[in-house]
Amino acid sequence: MINLILCGGSGTRLWPVSRSLMPKQFAPLFDGQSLFRKTVVTNSAVCESQFIVSNADQFFLAKDQLEMEGMTGSKFLLEPVGRNTAPAIALACLTMNPETIVLVSPSDHVIRKKDEYKKVLLRAQELAEAGNLVTFGITPTSPETGYGYIEADGENSGSVKRFVEKPDRATAEKYLLAGNFYWNSGIFCFKAKTFLSELGKYSPEMLAAAKKALSNAPIEDGEPIRINRDDMMAIPSNSIDYAVMEKSNKVKVVPSDIGWSDLGSFDSLYGEYPHDENGNNVNPRHIAVDSKNSLVMGSQRAIATIDLDKMLIVDTPDALLVAPLSSSQKVKKVVEELKERGSDLINVPQTVSRPWGTYSVLESSERYKMKRIVVKPGKRLSLQKHLHRSEHWVVVSGTATVTVGKNVFYVRPNESTYIPVGEVHRLQNEGKLPLVIVEVQVGEYTGEDDIIRVEDDFHRN
Repeated sequence: MINLILCGGSGTRLWPVSRSLMPKQFAPLFDGQSLFRKTVVTNSAVCESQFIVSNADQFFLAKDQLEMEGMTGSKFLLEPVGRNTAPAIALACLTMNPETIVLVSPSDHVIRKKDEYKKVLLRAQELAEAGNLVTFGITPTSPETGYGYIEADGENSGSVKRFVEKPDRATAEKYLLAGNFYWNSGIFCFKAKTFLSELGKYSPEMLAAAKKALSNAPIEDGEPIRINRDDMMAIPSNSIDYAVMEKSNKVKVVPSDIGWSDLGSFDSLYGEYPHDENGNNVNPRHIAVDSKNSLVMGSQRAIATIDLDKMLIVDTPDALLVAPLSSSQKVKKVVEELKERGSDLINVPQTVSRPWGTYSVLESSERYKMKRIVVKPGKRLSLQKHLHRSEHWVVVSGTATVTVGKNVFYVRPNESTYIPVGEVHRLQNEGKLPLVIVEVQVGEYTGEDDIIRVEDDFHRN
């Protein structure tokens, strides 16, 4: 069985922890471990390998985190733009042996009952071997209005009667009492050929467009499959539920009491953390005076609270969120407001991962920006130029191999160099230890999109 992990989505309801360049599935939410890493470890107990579908920026995040778990050799398919779950799954399945059993899982869920989950996976595998499309129905514990539901036929056959949209409170309470309704988890299991056959039956245009897109994508051993943007845009956008599952007569549901949560809000995240005697999440940086039942996140500064109850405080280097914990679903409205203002706060965290290393914005103001840049051993940035800014580099540790125009030279600790506006340049680490520099950008515009790449080891535009 192959674990097909879907890494799309930006997790806007967990802003400011989650940003588009560090979405919630890759953020270190659990003692330095991410939801993506938890997904990989949990499913590797049954699955032989991983197939990751992500966008280009997330590829390097996923690759690095797989290496942290000692896992190499995973396959990747990179989407230039998301077209929902059905095209992503179709493209991946088209590259596999038709008989392959595929476990489709989101990368941003929590599963607490590992032993029960393993039993559920093995049951799903049996049903998939028999030619079924299997969906995992989470045994509901409350009349939740934030999830879609699956109605089973109630005859123990595992057949699905219907899929139901997110209900209102009264309807959800009826579903809970009925006993044959389950939360729709977004986890699926089937043979690659079964899914593609049903997709061809119910969404033939999508299957045809996916085949065309894949035929135009170069496939090389050890390299990610990169889909052309125009080909991706030509694939109809739709979810697996709407495109196949709600139409097929081959769908089975496996009831799953596995301690599942999709962590769609800070309210649900609060429930996953250990609490102290006052009901606050355990945080050594939190000084609580008569404060209780609150989620306080932040690791760089001490956070003192007085007489708070059921509150949410999320402190990051560039943004602070304060709200009643019960209102955490409204965080999405903050993100919408930031979008309208054209703010980069929804996209860029303080520390951004790149395939060559990381950069952290230390200070940013009109006409200048200061960064801390760390380049991994043996890696180099793209050969590039900027139209609106000059750069000054100071080496803190390691030795930098610097290209400016036609000149290539070394810059050592406490030495510096200058790159004029419009000059082609490159930073490289030929050493065996990380290279750390401080970069000061000065110019009329210092945005990340002022980069013209001439050459790039990582095939970025």
